Amino acid sequence: MLVRLLYASRAADEVGNDAVGAILNVSRQHNQAAGVTGVLCFCSNARVFLQVLEGGRQPVSTIYNRIVNDARHRDVVLLSYEEIAERSFSGWSMGQVNMSRLNPSLLLKYSDSAILDPYAVAGKASLALLNELVATASVSSKV
Repeated sequence: MLVRLLYASRAADEVGNDAVGAILNVSRQHNQAAGVTGVLCFCSNARVFLQVLEGGRQPVSTIYNRIVNDARHRDVVLLSYEEIAERSFSGWSMGQVNMSRLNPSLLLKYSDSAILDPYAVAGKASLALLNELVATASVSSKV
């Protein structure tokens, strides 16, 4: 059974772009072996993570529990969890949103401000934003 999990978290103070790069490299290796796909968005200005994971229930749950207990993440909030018939983010063991390609007007489509704040919008809005970022080629394997 496939599931999709979407969460948001705030980066701990010591987390910078180098740490995010290291997280992505490890995630890509482990996720591929576990059959998990997804996309990570890190807004360095707001220090916010937004991530979607897709795969089998057990591997996705294991990864999420690891994130919840990771000191690099604070204020972890589950935004959405659902059973799915097919993956939306199957092209990446862990894709990364290229924040330099993020059009502020796209954020306004799903939020009341042009700042990425998944804590202030519905999980469905954050998922729709990630889907649109994929459609506009704003997600890649490496940025």
